[in-house]
Amino acid sequence: MKQDSSSWIARSLASVWHPCTQMQHHEEVPLIAVSHGKGAWLYDHEGRRYLDGISSWWVNLFGHANPRINAALKDQLDKLEHAMLAGFTHEPVVELSEQLSALTGHALGHAFYASDGASAVEIALKMSFHYWRNAGYPNKGEFVCLQGSYHGETVGALAVTDVPLFKEAYGPMVRAAHVVASPDMRNAMEGESSQDIARRAAEDVERLFEERGDKIAAMIVEPLVQGASGMAMYDRVYLEMIRELCNRHHVHLIADEIAVGCGRTGTFFACEQAGIWPDFMCLSKGISGGYLPLSLVLTTDRVYEAFYSDDIRRGFLHSHSYTGNPLACRAALATLQIFREDDVLRRNRERATKLVAALAPLAEHERTRHFRQRGMIFAFDAIEPDPQRASTFARRFFTVAAENELLLRPIGRTVYLMPPYVLDDEEIALLGERTARVFDAVIAG
Repeated sequence: MKQDSSSWIARSLASVWHPCTQMQHHEEVPLIAVSHGKGAWLYDHEGRRYLDGISSWWVNLFGHANPRINAALKDQLDKLEHAMLAGFTHEPVVELSEQLSALTGHALGHAFYASDGASAVEIALKMSFHYWRNAGYPNKGEFVCLQGSYHGETVGALAVTDVPLFKEAYGPMVRAAHVVASPDMRNAMEGESSQDIARRAAEDVERLFEERGDKIAAMIVEPLVQGASGMAMYDRVYLEMIRELCNRHHVHLIADEIAVGCGRTGTFFACEQAGIWPDFMCLSKGISGGYLPLSLVLTTDRVYEAFYSDDIRRGFLHSHSYTGNPLACRAALATLQIFREDDVLRRNRERATKLVAALAPLAEHERTRHFRQRGMIFAFDAIEPDPQRASTFARRFFTVAAENELLLRPIGRTVYLMPPYVLDDEEIALLGERTARVFDAVIAG
C-alpha cells in the first residue's frame, strides 16, 4: 500500500535523528518527505516539487537521477560493489586517483580515501602531524585556522573549526588551535579593497608564524569562500600570500576544497585561481556528483615519501572499511567525464551571469547588504534589526521557501544559493523571482 508524506514524516520523526537539527523545531517546521528527484527538482509523495537551490547541502552537481551517472553505477553494480582497499585495488579507484592527480598537473600525486568531508580533514591533520615526526621535527604539532572557519564536526575537525554553535558543547574534548583573522571582504574598513583586507589578514598569519612557526604543523583554509560561516568570500591574493608564508616557515598548507572544489568557484579547484597548490587537498561533496559518500585527500610526493619505510610505525595507519568504494569512485569518474564532455566550467560562467541578473532585485534591496558571487555560489545578508526575529530568520525562510517550491536553507541571516549545474533559463528566472518573493514575505513577517 502506497504511503503519503504524512505517514513517512511521522515514521521518520519516531525513528530518525536528523543532522544539524534541533528536533523539537519540527513541531513547527514540518519535514519534507522526498519521493524522487529529477534534474534540479525534488518531489514529495503528493507530487509537490522543490527546486534544489542548494544542491542538497552542496553535493549535487548534475541534477538528481542523472542518466549518465545512473548508467555508470548500473554497469559497476554488475562488476564489483566493494572490496577492501588494504592489500587489494580495483579499476575505479586507480583511474579516479590518476585523473584527479592530472587535474593538479601532478603536483598532488597520491590519493587517500574516506567517505565524508570531516574524515578527509582528520586525515590531512593526522598526515601533517605524523609527517613532521617522521621528518625529525616532533615539536611541530600545532594547527592554524581562520576566524569563522568550518571544517567538520568530528573531534579533530572541530579543533580547526571556529563556529561556537558546533564547538562549544565539546570544548573539553577538543584540542585548541590558533585562530587568525579572516580575509572576509565584509570586514573592509572604510576605503579598503578586498586585496587590502587579504593583506591585512595575511599579516596576522605572518606574526603568528614568526612567533611559533617552529611549533606549527599546518594551516587549514577553505580557498576563496568560507562556507558555513556565511559564504565569506575573499581575494585570491590571500592564498598567494599564505602559500609563500607556509613555504618560508616550513608549515603545511591544507586546502579544504570539500565545498568549493569541483567547479563551485568557477575553476575546478579553487586554488587554481591563485596559481598555487597546497600540501594537502581535501575533497568530498560534489566529487561523486552527489550520489554516494566519498572523500579523499590528495598530497605530494614529498609527504608520501616521508611515510615510505620498512618500519610499520612510520606508515599512515588510518583506515575506513569503505575506503575507495568502487561504486562511489565510479560515480566520481562519471562526474569527471561530464565535466570534460559538456564544457561545464564555460557553461557555468554563462549560468552565473544570468543568475546574477535574476538576483539583481535582491542585490539592490533596501533590507540586504553584501550581495556577493563567486562562480556558482551566490549570497547576501539580510538586515533584520529585531534580535528575536533575526534568531528565527533561517527557519522562517526555509519554511516560506518550501511553500514557494524552493529548497533554500540560510546560514543565520545569510541567504545563499548553490544550485546544481543543470539549470535552464526558465529555472534560473524562477529561482531569482521566487527567492525575491520569499525574502519579501519573510522580512514583512
